[in-house]
Amino acid sequence: MSMELQYAFKEYQLESDPSALFQAAQAVMTLQRLYGIIPRVCGVGAAAQQVWQLVNRLSLAASPPTSPISHIDQLLLLDRAVDLLSPLTTQLTYEGLIDELFSITNNTVQVPAHKFTQADEEAASDMIQNKKIIILNSGDELFAEIRDKNFNGVGAALSRKAKLISSQLEERRGEKTVQELKQFVTRLPHMLATKKSLATHTTIAEMIKEVTDTDQFLDFLHCQQEMMLCVDTDKVQPFIEDCIAHKEPLVKVLRLICMQSTTNSGLKPKVLDYYKREIVQAYGFHHLLTLINLEKAGLLKLQERQRVYPVVRKLLRLTVEDGSEVAPTDVSYVHSVYAPLSARLAQHLARAGGWRGLADVLPLLPGPSFEETQTVPGQPTRRGSIDSKHSTASDTGSKVILVFFLGGCTFAEISALRFLSQQQDSNVEFLIATTKLINGNSFIESLMEPLSQA
Repeated sequence: MSMELQYAFKEYQLESDPSALFQAAQAVMTLQRLYGIIPRVCGVGAAAQQVWQLVNRLSLAASPPTSPISHIDQLLLLDRAVDLLSPLTTQLTYEGLIDELFSITNNTVQVPAHKFTQADEEAASDMIQNKKIIILNSGDELFAEIRDKNFNGVGAALSRKAKLISSQLEERRGEKTVQELKQFVTRLPHMLATKKSLATHTTIAEMIKEVTDTDQFLDFLHCQQEMMLCVDTDKVQPFIEDCIAHKEPLVKVLRLICMQSTTNSGLKPKVLDYYKREIVQAYGFHHLLTLINLEKAGLLKLQERQRVYPVVRKLLRLTVEDGSEVAPTDVSYVHSVYAPLSARLAQHLARAGGWRGLADVLPLLPGPSFEETQTVPGQPTRRGSIDSKHSTASDTGSKVILVFFLGGCTFAEISALRFLSQQQDSNVEFLIATTKLINGNSFIESLMEPLSQA
């Protein structure tokens, strides 16, 4: 669920405007009214605490919930300011790369029409200004199967599906009884729809591969991964210098500099001043306001005494260098090396039921953390839930945890949470809510000042 509040992070982080947080609190109230009081609430970050305080105030005048049973066991409120690295990192899932390269808006994406063959007339209705509009949701069985895969595993999945469809369509050949023909005709529309979907996603995958195979993309990715592994993050990065010298898109440059600042717990004064000077000279002085915004947001800052990221990286195992991308066993597959901090926090919450065991980590994260329980006199609790008196180890009911991202979340983070839910030893189902679905570019762009050079 996305509230589509594009500038929520900018409003509460830069402008001290609580409007988006108030709307988020109202959304939580609506969910509790429809699905029952949420027994346990955990949060981390100043925005998370503010939202929960607003929920408590609103609940004083709220009508009782329409559902007497708690359908959601836990709520995790996550302030985007607590995890600034995850949205900056390039997403490497199929859906994430579609968003990175073509930008997904309201579950639709526009891609170059000339890449697709016009097989029928009705396809023309999906065209706007030489762009083909494609709907992306789990109603498409093939997309549901590959959306969360690392892109390196998508080709094999498409190949298997192509062979399956081909063998199914070949069944029409040869002698058939009337009953067999009727069964084939019944399955035919589904097979043709899958064949059409296969053609669409094969074309999209080919377009993505054209980009991901380029030296430019691979160098960009390599630079990011070295930062995440804390390699020479206290120095001026040669790749960033090259990007500025070639006047690569400013968003790309700022994204990398902000990543370096985040992974290094800030930049040395001479490094930060050098980057600022180079940006002003290459792109214009009118971008100074953007640099100021990034500093206010905490994305650009001077180096702190305590190097937080390396410590958190070790404590939560944020980087996994030997993980499999095709047959993953850890959420780090969504970025090939990096496990989103947000997913690690949710993973721990699912296991421990609260912040227990994170006493060493939480003080290192920006902003306060909290954990509260809610009770309603006489309210029954869903069997198998966290607070149920009847809950036993043999209960088959899974826990439902709502993760609410304040300030936006990426498709890669969503894929990571889905992956956690799908593990054999998992009895947790994650629901995801966010103020906005974002990627690294849109996140930086939301903080840029739209000023043109005079």
